Amino acid sequence: MTYQIGGRDLKSRFFIGSGKLPSYAIIPEMVEKTGIEVITVAVRRINPETRHENIMDYIPGHCVIMVNTSGARNAGEAVRIARIGRELTGSDWIKIEVETDAKYLLPDNEETLKATEILVGEGFMVFPYISPDLVMAKKLAKAGAAAVMPLAAPIGTNKGITCAALLKPIINEIDIPVIIDAGIGRPSHAAEAMELGADAVLANTAIATAPNPVTMAIAMAKAVEAGRMAFEMGLLAEKEFADASSPLTGFLRRAE
Repeated sequence: MTYQIGGRDLKSRFFIGSGKLPSYAIIPEMVEKTGIEVITVAVRRINPETRHENIMDYIPGHCVIMVNTSGARNAGEAVRIARIGRELTGSDWIKIEVETDAKYLLPDNEETLKATEILVGEGFMVFPYISPDLVMAKKLAKAGAAAVMPLAAPIGTNKGITCAALLKPIINEIDIPVIIDAGIGRPSHAAEAMELGADAVLANTAIATAPNPVTMAIAMAKAVEAGRMAFEMGLLAEKEFADASSPLTGFLRRAE
């Protein structure tokens, strides 16, 4: 079953980042074995004249490239990087990432909104990476963002869903897709994100630094699929007290 995001019909709800991968040569195998269709690429990693690995040589043609403005410190820098990225890749999918905090790498939501407004006006499909804030998510949706990408935990920490109480209102209250990004360190984290009702999950560090990145990507993709199935089915409510799975009535009568 397909869903639509950024003007594209996709099957996979699992996106991957390409930073930190031990080798770009594993990307085709990863795509083949997981069904991944969206890959983020930082502009600084694209060099058509390099004598070494050029990531563009390894991304299958059917995949959507999401250019990442990683390294931008303000809206102006993000806009410039996005424009360069579109020239280099031919893709108008842009993940706006503006980080003024060097220690925790938390996104600057206000600068992200400024960049989003400019790039939407230039015809980009904009995917803003933000700290989970419902008010800001609504502003970004109004500005024309294709989706919002709230973090689950600080980037690269592998802590998982640390702010479900902030993510859930965003998922429930805005009319554009929500992609949970950053902090996803285990397949169980990916499943939990999808169980919340997210439209997709993006992971990078957990895959790139795993002993076997391809195997981890497969596990993550399966977890995303399972979490989505559980959400669509409807999760059971938690109960305060025990409720036996097998009735005890007949057994107790015989005992008497």
